[in-house]
Amino acid sequence: MEFLRELSAYLEPILNYPLVQLSNTTLTLSLIITLLLLFAAVVIIQYVIRRHLLRRVLAQTRMDMALQYAISKIVGYLVAVLGFYVSLQMVGIDLSSLAIIAGAVGVGLGFGLQNIINNFVSGLIILAERPVAIGDRIEVGGVAGRVDKISLRSTTVVTNDNIAIIVPNADLISTAVTNWSYGDPKVRFPIPVGVHYKSDVQKVTTALLEAASECPDVLKEPTPKVQFASFGDSSLDFHVIVWSDTLCHQPKALVSQVNFKIWEKFKKYDIEIPYPQRDVYLKEMPVKASN
Repeated sequence: MEFLRELSAYLEPILNYPLVQLSNTTLTLSLIITLLLLFAAVVIIQYVIRRHLLRRVLAQTRMDMALQYAISKIVGYLVAVLGFYVSLQMVGIDLSSLAIIAGAVGVGLGFGLQNIINNFVSGLIILAERPVAIGDRIEVGGVAGRVDKISLRSTTVVTNDNIAIIVPNADLISTAVTNWSYGDPKVRFPIPVGVHYKSDVQKVTTALLEAASECPDVLKEPTPKVQFASFGDSSLDFHVIVWSDTLCHQPKALVSQVNFKIWEKFKKYDIEIPYPQRDVYLKEMPVKASN
């Protein structure tokens, strides 16, 4: 006990030493430690509230998961802002005394943190308007994948190779974004194929429709269609029109799946895929008279 009294007597002047005078409040080390502990408690409380709201309340509603996540995020931010304000009041810091300092600091930070603030505001817009949501398949700036997480500064997109790409929120607001999952998830794919000029076009149509209908990721409705596109240089050119809502984010995988089936059907119906042909004509060169 004597040791604790000596330690307390030693630390008391250090903890209560005035550091900064803010109007009627004097900042000391003990006040700063108390404020940090209160802030930590606020962070923990908002996390618990957001988690409880998402799992126990919103999960019982019919709202989709993306909207539930957005609501829980916004509520968490509101709780954090309110908690920080109450914490400052509890330690006796008058926020009005910080207005002038905050204004001066804000001007400087406004220039230095312009991109961060832009991403922050963009994050709020994304959570409110939900142009993209958790689980959506998107493509932005050459990055394609599934939206795994949306925070206030950035959005995490996981590619098909399981690589996490961090995309600034401002890019999702200011640039064109392809959202494969927005609204109607069905996507139309025209797949080109060429056949020999001697082929029976009715057999070709039958083979292409059978190939499309046997692909598990091709939708039955809308039904696949075949279009006679053009008379090519070396082939009759067709387009197989198919729809998918499962491989819309992996067009190459869908095209490969359909092409495998087309190859099987062409062998079944003895339909030939031609090689490119070019006719070359050689003119006779004049023969020089010998001396």
